Amino acid sequence: MSLACGLPVVECVYCLACARWAWKRCGHSAGQESASWALASPEEFEPVPRMCRTILANYEDDLAHPQFAPPGGYRIDPACVVRRKNYADTRGRVTPYLIYLDHDHADIVLALRGLNLAKESDYAVLLDNRLGKRKFDGGYVHNGLLRAAGWVLDAECDVLKELVAEYPTYTLTFAGHSLGSGIAAMLAVVVVQNRDKLGNIERKRVRCYAIAPARCMSLNLAVRYADVINSVVLQDDFLPRTATPLEDIFKSILCLPCLLCLRCMRDTCIPEDVLLRDPRRLYAPGRLYHIVERKPFRCGRYPPVVRTAVPVDGRFEHIVLSCNATSDHAIIWIEKEAQKALDLMLEREQIMEIPAKQRMERKETLRREHMEEHKAALRRAVTLAVPDAESPSTYGTFSEDSSEKGCESSPASSRKSGQRMSWDELIERVFEKNESGKMVLRQSLSPGDGESLT
Repeated sequence: MSLACGLPVVECVYCLACARWAWKRCGHSAGQESASWALASPEEFEPVPRMCRTILANYEDDLAHPQFAPPGGYRIDPACVVRRKNYADTRGRVTPYLIYLDHDHADIVLALRGLNLAKESDYAVLLDNRLGKRKFDGGYVHNGLLRAAGWVLDAECDVLKELVAEYPTYTLTFAGHSLGSGIAAMLAVVVVQNRDKLGNIERKRVRCYAIAPARCMSLNLAVRYADVINSVVLQDDFLPRTATPLEDIFKSILCLPCLLCLRCMRDTCIPEDVLLRDPRRLYAPGRLYHIVERKPFRCGRYPPVVRTAVPVDGRFEHIVLSCNATSDHAIIWIEKEAQKALDLMLEREQIMEIPAKQRMERKETLRREHMEEHKAALRRAVTLAVPDAESPSTYGTFSEDSSEKGCESSPASSRKSGQRMSWDELIERVFEKNESGKMVLRQSLSPGDGESLT
């Protein structure tokens, strides 16, 4: 009798939960997330369309006659392509990429293409996650993307080091789309932590542009590296908002709507402060640039507006129920809208007729504002009790002295002095086995890289 009386109560609670979820989801639009963010300036947003076109070069059969480059727009010079690797060259360890020497913009670019739905090797990178077991620099990262970054650096370390030394005023930029964006973010993080391996390159010379980024690192790392990594999201793009682990999506591809529905309901019903305190929850990395071109309950597209911030809470937490959620993920569409947004910014500047001296002063002011915003985000993370947000890095750059002292018992220490250590081994040296056999962060390495963030 009591069971029969309890059933209506359970059904009512379930209906109320579904109604609450539907109300929050249907009433949520992409513009709400970045409504309070500041407008991006043309100086900071200028590299984005260029990086998109450099990434698109990985899809070209003939760089001299590109299919995706717009007439009169930016094109890469085939003679300045230092290295280009396809799937046969990478043996499926990483997506195709190229190294481009951009003399016009004083930039050394390593650009990676996105996921190829026809390649099983790309799925293997996604499925190699081991969520909660891959801890790096005091936070959690996607294991497969980190290993792919280590493979790229093993293959291209010497080339990058030579280019960095030959062009000391050039920046070193890692760019990628979708799956490649996660690898690019991991490349930036690993290089910053091992700057001496590239000739002691300064941190300010390293940067990353993650186009339609995958959620690849925990919140403390996403905020900590906001001075290096820039993520670009077009309107309703689903991937930066998909809290569902990527490997779960592809394992459950036949039941994807049910899986996403259950995940969305769970995330909607869990308070955001609880989500923020989950150290293993992955996020889109770095500073965020949100291109908004549509408004809720209105038809058609509007002139795109770019807003930017280093948010801690409200960091693309909810999937937007939109028919454009997948089309906004396409690199071609992102490039077109980014270029359109940049052209509008430049037109406004021409109308205002800002002198060159004032532009330089504004650029310096923008740099200081970004630094202050970055520090404020770190303080905000501490206030919200984000795990491990109070300290930047516990070790910083690997040095020869500290690495020799810290890993005397490791197998790598018995190698000959003239034999070079691989980047995979450098990454693994961040960990050591404790008594229970679990992987923990090594504490014996010397601090260094976190000084600029404190």
